[in-house]
Amino acid sequence: MAEKYLNNTNVVNFEHKNIQSLINKRGWKNLDDFNKIGAAYQFVKDEILFGYNESDDIAASDVLADGYGQCNTKGNLLMALLRGLGIQCRFHGFTIDQQLQKGAIPSYIFWLAPKYIIHSWVEVYFDGHWINLEGFILDRQYLTSLQQKFNQEKDDFCGYGVATKCFSSPDTDWRGEDTYIQKEGIHDNFGLYNSPDEFYLEKGTNLSGVKRWLYQRVIRHLINMNVSKIRNTKALEVQNAQP
Repeated sequence: MAEKYLNNTNVVNFEHKNIQSLINKRGWKNLDDFNKIGAAYQFVKDEILFGYNESDDIAASDVLADGYGQCNTKGNLLMALLRGLGIQCRFHGFTIDQQLQKGAIPSYIFWLAPKYIIHSWVEVYFDGHWINLEGFILDRQYLTSLQQKFNQEKDDFCGYGVATKCFSSPDTDWRGEDTYIQKEGIHDNFGLYNSPDEFYLEKGTNLSGVKRWLYQRVIRHLINMNVSKIRNTKALEVQNAQP
């Protein structure tokens, strides 16, 4: 069973020199399994910023090079790092309602988003059972800026890349348990796959044709500018408030 959850693939390409270099430079192979998972998870969560790459099915090494990603692409990189550390993991495919992306995707280009957007999380095998990892999607600074922007909202929140019942304190850090940040927006459950490669071969990606062309060349850059503005708003406010 273990081998299929440890394979190098076109998307989960942990044998790529840049991924191997990262693992070796950080010394992650010297950690126990709990901390191997935690190191890979927290790196993808906070050092790879929330943002939109050119496609869901890009290789993990490309996500690392971009330095940003969303649910699917960050998941590609997390799976590569986990497998590169000898940790079994698999892909769980879903769709989410477009409403949870409202705000992150500006209203003037929201028409581009499918009604139900392809979504995924990573399942990692640890301590004899599978654990669902979804809480790595939003980096800490972006989520903190949202919590400050909507500081009256404590419980249910949907929008800006979030769909949770505990907005003020979602379980997004690795503690050896499930983590979620968009789970409450799930619509379709496509089940388990050995790799994202298998899933995208069967289901395709979110956009095709002219919409895909526009998204890759123009629209995703506008979305990323908006996300960056949200992330940095509070930092700028603090800076401007200083004498």
